[in-house]
Parts: sequence; C-alpha cells; structure tokens
Amino acid sequence: MVDIIVPTPGESISEVEIGSWLVENGSWVELDQEIASIESEKATLELTAPGEGVIEILAQPGEAVKVGAVIGRINATSEHASLAGTKSDEAKEIKSTPVARKIMKEQGLNVDDIINGLKRISKNEVEMVIASDENSNTEQAIAPHISIERAEKRTRMSLLRRKLSERLVAVKQETAMLTTFNEIDMSAVMNLRNQYKNAFQNKHGVKLGFMSFFSLAAAKSLLAFPQINSQIDGEDIISYNYTDIGIAMQTPKGLMVPVIRDVQHKELASIESDIAHLAEKARNNKISIEELQGGTFSITNGGVFGSLLSTPILNPPQAAILGMHNIVERPIAVNGHVLIRPMMNVALSYDHRIIDGKDSVGFLVSIKEMIENPFKLLDPMGEPEKSLFGL
Repeated sequence: MVDIIVPTPGESISEVEIGSWLVENGSWVELDQEIASIESEKATLELTAPGEGVIEILAQPGEAVKVGAVIGRINATSEHASLAGTKSDEAKEIKSTPVARKIMKEQGLNVDDIINGLKRISKNEVEMVIASDENSNTEQAIAPHISIERAEKRTRMSLLRRKLSERLVAVKQETAMLTTFNEIDMSAVMNLRNQYKNAFQNKHGVKLGFMSFFSLAAAKSLLAFPQINSQIDGEDIISYNYTDIGIAMQTPKGLMVPVIRDVQHKELASIESDIAHLAEKARNNKISIEELQGGTFSITNGGVFGSLLSTPILNPPQAAILGMHNIVERPIAVNGHVLIRPMMNVALSYDHRIIDGKDSVGFLVSIKEMIENPFKLLDPMGEPEKSLFGL
C-alpha cells in the first residue's frame, strides 16, 4: 500500500485544495501517471502516482487539505493486480475483420495496441453508430421538439481565484494607487520586427514579439529610476539593483504572473525564450511556486484581447506595473505634418506612497524613448541592429 501525500507547493503554504481527480476511484494507475490536480493560493499543480496499482481516493474535489495529508492510497497487492489485465480480457471479445487482423499481424500489433492507440472518436465512428441503429425512433428525427430553456449555473471559485480576488481588493484598500499614461509610436519596432523576425526565429527557435522589447526597456528604465523598482516592507523601503519582471499571463485557471529573472542582463532572444517556456508551463499547470515569486516589477498586455486603454492593478508587494495595449493606426502630428502611425497607449500604475509623480512620468517617458528608438536599448557598438537581435 502506497500513500498519496500532498506535497509542499512552496514556502509559507500550509493548505491546498483538491482541484480534480484525473482517474476514477478503484481504477488501475501506473507509476508517474498524472492522477490529480491540487490548487494552492498561487498556482495549480499536478500530482503523479507514487506507484502502480488500484487507487483509493480519500479526498474529494473542492476539499481543503493540509500539506502532508494523505489524500489517497494505491494498492498493488496480487488480488488487485488482476485489474490491470481487465482491458486485455475485454479486448479478446472485440471482433475484428480478416483484413484488420492481417494488417495487425504484419505490423506486429495486437488488439490492446489498437485500443490504446484510439485517442478520440471521429465523425466516421459516430456516423457508423447512427447508421447501424435501425430501431431508433424516426418520429423524433422527422419532427424534433425544440425548447428554449432558461438556466443558471453555480460554480465554486477555485482557491487560486479566491486568493486573487482578495489580493486585488486589498490593493485598492491598502495602497495609494495612481496611474499615469503616455502613447508610443510603434513604427520603428514594427519595422525592425518585420525585417528580422524570420532570421530571428530561424536562429533562436522562438518568435519575435513586442513583449521582449518592453521587458528590456522596462529593465533598463528600472535601473535609471530605482524608486519604481522598490517595495514597502513595514516602515522600510526595499530597493533592488536587479530586475525580476513578472509577465501577466491568462491561463485556463486564471491570471498568473511568472517571473523572468535578471532581465537587465538578457538579450531579446533569451527574454522571448523565457516567456514562451513559462507560458507553456502556465497553460499546462506545470508552473512552480518559485517561478511565480520574487518579482520586482510587472507587465500586463491587455492589447492581446483588444484593450485600447486600461488602468492596471498593482501586483503586491510590487510598487508599480506597466500596462500595454492594442496597436491602432491613427493620425498624429510629426514635425508639423499629420501622419498615420501605429500607436499604442501605455499606462503605469504605481504606489504613490513611495513613488512620486516625477519618477513615474520619467520612467514611462524613458520606455517611450527606447521603443520609439530601439537602438537606445544598446550601447553604441559595431552593428547595433544585429547585436540587438543576437544575430
């Protein structure tokens, strides 16, 4: 008998919630098979089977359990091991055509292999079942009854979303949050991206987006405006000489903000690679607590959903967050002439208790200048374009 124990998701977390079981009670599970998801106040994590055998589920979805608690057991004794062969016994009763048997023999396959290889039911299988059901009630098919029903659905909030809600409300009540805005002409970055995106992807294996430009610009601006890169701890202000930037990502489980470390030392390719890696882990519930902790600043991009302008909410205990938005072509004045340019509104929300208006405006202007002239992201050297893209 092997116990399924709730692991420690991260420091200071003592309780989690059972998200869902991926297997049924009494079913056979294999070693390291994903069997359940647990939700902490910061992330959703997957549990794998610590052994093989018949699983006994002791905690139900939505139930709060302590770290270290036993939420299930796996029984691998001989009297239960026969369940592993149930599929094979059932497979023997499945009929197959001579042609199918011939192909399986030629390919070295058996019925079990074919059953395990079936990943989904396709249109063909459904139509075959419909066609074979000759005793179905044809009257319903001829004159189907159409009803319009009003309904409502009640769903329990996940632990992650409940904690997120509490933190967002706390931000509004416990900080002096203020937002300053600016606009950025995206022409230069867009032209560079169009020129080098194929070579960039061929060499580095990741797509070139706009987030890496803004992350690098933010990192360099944070070092120039250290108050933005600070946090309140009691009656003290903590400032950092490094930039760990959180990138807000929407996942099926809710908003997550994984952190890219030491952005000030990275190139665009490294930043894009980190973003892609963390996004993949977040979507698949593989993100770790450590990858969500310790950020000094955050960036959120509502533009991917079409947002033109918004006021981003602080990600405590950080003192500031940058909001990116949709890129829209509109007329602007350039050297006395009206031109159509791709423009992006940007917003900086900050805690006015430790960040003054002068620093907040200066920080946002610094980012604007670097995006409108991307070569300011580099020290003058050789071929700055190729150096910028790591080519």
